[in-house]
Amino acid sequence: MKVAFVQPGLPKSGCLAVGVLETGALTPSAKAADAATGGAVSRAIAASRFTGKAEQVLDIVAPAGVDLDRLILVGLGKAAEVDARRMEAFGGAAAMAAGKGKSAELTLAVDALAEAHSSAALLAAHAALGARLKSYRFDLYRTKQKAEDKPTLKTVSVAVTDAKAAKAAWQPLEIVAEGVEFTRNLVSEPANVLSPAAFAKIAKGLEKYGVEVDVLGEKEMTKLGMGSLLAVGQGSDRESQLVILRWQGGAKDDAPVAVVGKGVCFDSGGISIKPAAGMEEMKTDMSGAAVTAGLLQVLARRKAKVNVVGILGLVENMPSGMAQRPGDVVTSMSGQTIEVINTDAEGRLVLADALWYAQEAFKPKTVIDLATLTGAIVIALGADHAGLFANDDSLAKALADAGASVGEAVWRMPLGEAYDELIKSDIADMKNTGGREAGSITAAQFLQRFVKPETAWAHIDIAGVAWMKKALPTAPKGASGFGVRLLERLIADRYEAAPLPAKAKKAAPKAKK
Repeated sequence: MKVAFVQPGLPKSGCLAVGVLETGALTPSAKAADAATGGAVSRAIAASRFTGKAEQVLDIVAPAGVDLDRLILVGLGKAAEVDARRMEAFGGAAAMAAGKGKSAELTLAVDALAEAHSSAALLAAHAALGARLKSYRFDLYRTKQKAEDKPTLKTVSVAVTDAKAAKAAWQPLEIVAEGVEFTRNLVSEPANVLSPAAFAKIAKGLEKYGVEVDVLGEKEMTKLGMGSLLAVGQGSDRESQLVILRWQGGAKDDAPVAVVGKGVCFDSGGISIKPAAGMEEMKTDMSGAAVTAGLLQVLARRKAKVNVVGILGLVENMPSGMAQRPGDVVTSMSGQTIEVINTDAEGRLVLADALWYAQEAFKPKTVIDLATLTGAIVIALGADHAGLFANDDSLAKALADAGASVGEAVWRMPLGEAYDELIKSDIADMKNTGGREAGSITAAQFLQRFVKPETAWAHIDIAGVAWMKKALPTAPKGASGFGVRLLERLIADRYEAAPLPAKAKKAAPKAKK
């Protein structure tokens, strides 16, 4: 989708979206549209139940004598509540409404409001972001579509007084939008296409942005002692991979932030096989790795002044004569042993070795992992929040603040010795599941056993937010890309502003060519 920033005025074609406040007051652009259409805007509001509440939409056909196709009225809520998030919802709602018609052009009219939290230029950029993210479609495998099902919207123009400033504000947001779309594309790919090796090949493409990429195969991981990760993939004919992404934008000796993503390219459950209903969605079990890759793309493209390492643990969990069995004991890279109670609790086995590798190889000050880890977090939090677990209160607060600022909410969950007791094994150092009670918490407790005491760590369980069954203000149904914006904002606010203290780093093991 092409985005442009233009001066205010009534467009000569397409759709025009204007904001209306919850008080019923028309914004300046809505007033101008009302005057130009002989009062069509105010008459439409009076004849409807539209009140200007946030995200409420009233779509009307433009009256005779006006070159426009349609007028789209979008509720902004109270003027004092208009901020970047509200304007993203405005852009998303307008794009969705415009997309239902035949118009190829949409103009978003953005006004300067005295009570608003940001300048009109910044609000305009975020309106464009909302429209861009909402208009995402994954059509790669569609070969036949009815004319009415094909997307028609091609251009979004944002009308704002300071168009030059808005364009400047849009440039970094456009990079973020493309990182989210990159992530959504990965998550949307079917598992027969996106194998661990195929994912690794796509990740190698980040080298064009300046990301250093290394790929370890099963031979290299065996030498490192990654028995936990390798056990998950041993039932598949497709080789497991560990991808290391390095962005060196900070001082040479600054310790990096490490982001570790679960990349189970398909999760059948293994021998503990899942029910057939809904199993097709298990192609999305690599969402944590997809978010990590998308994040590194954004950081590299905007030349972030920080060092970040991304670790992608890529496997396929399949049943076969070679698959791991319930009751097996595996030895992780850390040397700790794990009794496998349920082969469908596989993501934590992948992350165990990936987390340990990240700490051993790069000595990060902070480690954050993302994973579609547990169904239990979906039961607890639904699709409105990701689960957040952390051993550091400051890091947890920073993540919560970053999530609130970009509309990717997290909810902190507890950790503790009582929960840790639930994963004690009778024959090994731990077992990989603690049963039905506190399932998301015991999974996090398991991961914490592979985090060194001196390392600030957070685990984000994105099982309920990575793949949406209903549309969001800035996303259609399907892959959301949740986590790219959250971590990009966290890194910008917490680590670029205050570089981490210097620490020595070991060289990573030699990668497979």
